[in-house]
Amino acid sequence: MASNAIDQTRRMLSLVTYLKERPGARVEDVARAFGVTPEELIADLNVLPMCGTSFRGGDLLDIDTDGEHIWWHNADAVSSGGAPLRLAADEATALLVAARAVATLPGLREGDREALVRATAKLEAAAGENAGASSRVSVTFESEGGVFAEVDRAISERRRLWLRYYSPSRDELTEREVDPVRLFVLGHTYMEAWCRLSEARRTFRLDRVAEIRLLDEPSDPPAVTPRDLSAGLVQPSPEDPEVVVEVGPGGRWVAEYYPHDSAEELPDGGLRITLRAPDPASLRRLALRLGRDGHIVSPAGLADAARDAARAALAAYDG
Repeated sequence: MASNAIDQTRRMLSLVTYLKERPGARVEDVARAFGVTPEELIADLNVLPMCGTSFRGGDLLDIDTDGEHIWWHNADAVSSGGAPLRLAADEATALLVAARAVATLPGLREGDREALVRATAKLEAAAGENAGASSRVSVTFESEGGVFAEVDRAISERRRLWLRYYSPSRDELTEREVDPVRLFVLGHTYMEAWCRLSEARRTFRLDRVAEIRLLDEPSDPPAVTPRDLSAGLVQPSPEDPEVVVEVGPGGRWVAEYYPHDSAEELPDGGLRITLRAPDPASLRRLALRLGRDGHIVSPAGLADAARDAARAALAAYDG
């Protein structure tokens, strides 16, 4: 599954540090480490040479690959730098606004917050009068930022978490204790953890965490092999039941967001999409979301259930 622009940007920021420490790294090894295909990695490498130490050019990253290994020819020159960097007004404003916003994140470790405040002060001094514009701009984060900080802290300090979590498949909030394993991003930000309620490995989407609390109990998840996410978070099995969905032009996004076996063009500009789902009933929400832009063709029982769910929803509004 192709990643979006946010995923790619976050990945490339980490990729720069990774490649500096591993000259001549193998393409396959780097792709595996970042959970992407070699083709996606090559696409990232084609963008990096257009990046550098200035928004307007300057020292660009001289990175290339022969298809097997990756070479960064000017890593030392770019990282050490020659003359001190000079920030233009827009550059200084962007950096200062971002730094101040991050410093307000709830759950941020105090040592990290203090280091960020010191760095911001130095940046303000270097920017001089250009720093003035940034004081008139502010950024606030959604609640996911606080959840992210708590999870990051729990992983760092090896502590257990208590969650109130919304499960859309059951449309309910559940309370559970989890031992976090890692954070990762695939369109949304997720936590992989060992769930003490189900006694199994589970994946939690951070924007579905209604409440979170760091516990004093140590985190002690069983040894598990991290999932290979190069093909996406949802990886249907060939044994899963087959579902056919027809969408109009307004529903073509389904082929971008759902892993599928095939997507045939329809005369009206829509698509006939064949996909597999371990729990086909979960696709009723997709049918409700599509509305007039699409419907489930088969299996017949699922199509009937989706129509019944739509009628019940309309009846609730009429009531």
